[in-house]
Amino acid sequence: MTRFKRLFHWGPLTALSIITFLFVNALLADISWYSPCDIGGLLHLAVFCSWVYAILKEFLKAAFDGPGFVPLGWKPENEEDEKCLQYCSTCMGFKAPRSHHCKKCNRCVMKMDHHCPWINNCVGHKNHKSFTLFLVFVVIGCSHAAVILICTCLRYILWDEGFLIIKIDEYDLISFGVEYFIVFCLAIGLSSGVAVAVSLLLYYQIRTILTNQTGIEDWIVTKADRERPDGSVFIYPYDLGTWNNIKQVINWSGDYAGDGINWPIKEGCKQYDLTIEQLEQKALKRDRMVLHKIIGNYSGTWFPCKHGLRTCYDMPWSDAPRMGVEEKDAVYVTRWRRHWLFGEKVTTKRSFNASNGAIPEREKGWFPRQCAVEVYDDEDEFLKKLK
Repeated sequence: MTRFKRLFHWGPLTALSIITFLFVNALLADISWYSPCDIGGLLHLAVFCSWVYAILKEFLKAAFDGPGFVPLGWKPENEEDEKCLQYCSTCMGFKAPRSHHCKKCNRCVMKMDHHCPWINNCVGHKNHKSFTLFLVFVVIGCSHAAVILICTCLRYILWDEGFLIIKIDEYDLISFGVEYFIVFCLAIGLSSGVAVAVSLLLYYQIRTILTNQTGIEDWIVTKADRERPDGSVFIYPYDLGTWNNIKQVINWSGDYAGDGINWPIKEGCKQYDLTIEQLEQKALKRDRMVLHKIIGNYSGTWFPCKHGLRTCYDMPWSDAPRMGVEEKDAVYVTRWRRHWLFGEKVTTKRSFNASNGAIPEREKGWFPRQCAVEVYDDEDEFLKKLK
C-alpha cells in the first residue's frame, strides 16, 4: 500500500489520465478501420495494445522500484575517506559518490539524475533503465496513436460518414459523428504534443546513458572547466566508453555494473575525483556568495503576481524550491537571474539529531530580486544586529 500511495499525486495521476484518454480514443479509431474479429485487425490491435502494456509496465516499475537510496548513516569503510565526501545532516551520514540529497524524497539518492514529478520519484541508479524504456514506448505508442487518429479524421472529411461506423461483424456498435471527430482532433493534438515533448526528454536521457553522466553531474563537469592554480584539468572519472556505459545503465552484471555506492572508474582516475571537485566548487561558491537584506515580503508562491509580470515571466524553471522571505531577513545569495535570486537564508534556529547535536536549519530557494538589496556595510555588524 505504501508503494501505491506514490501514485496519488498530481504527476502520476495526470500521466495515467493522458495514457487512458489516448488509449480509449485510439482504440475506437482502430476498431473503425479493422474489425477485431478479422486476423489482420486483431494483429494490429495486439501491436497497439502491446505499446500501452509496455508503457504502463515501465511506468509502474520506475515509480515503484525507485532509484535506490543511500543507507541512513552511511560512511565509508576507511575513515580517511570521509574528508573527500560531503556530509548530509538530514540522512545523518556521508553522501556516497554520485549520490545527491533529494528534498522531495528526503533521502540521499544513488546516482541521482533528477526528480521526476510524472512518476513522483527520483530517476537514479535502480530505475534509470525502466524510466528510459518508459520514454521510448511513450514516443512509439503516441506516434502510433496519432497516425491512427489522423487517418480516421481524414477519412471522416474525405469519405462518406457511412464508412465510419464502428462495427463488430455486421452489427453497428458506434456511429462516428461530429462529436467523435472533435474528440479525436483533441487526441491528435495531445498525442502529437506528448510524442514531441517526450522525444526531447528521451534525447537527453540517451545522451546521459552514452556518456554515463547524469544531469546533475553534467552541471558539475561544466563548472569544473576552470583555471586552476596547478594548471591541472578535471577528467570525468565515470565515462567508461559507450558500450560499457550502456551496460552499466541496463544493470548488466560484470565489472562495469556498479552497486550504487562503489563505481568503476576510468583508468588514471581516482575513486573520489568527482566528490573532491564538488567540495572545491562548494568552497568557491561560499567565497562568491553575497549577503542581501530582505526589504519586501514574499510568500514562496510560484507566480508572485504582486511583484510584477516580468518577475512571473522570468521565473526560473527548475526543481529548486521557492523560499519565502520577510522583511529584515538576511540571505546569502549564490545565483542570480535578472528578476530572481537564489540563496540560503541566515538563521539562528537549530535542529537536533542524536549523532551531531544541534545543527543550523538550512533553508534555500529562489525569491524575487526586488525583495532584497545587497549589504554594502560591514557584514559582521549587520549579522549581529540580525541576531
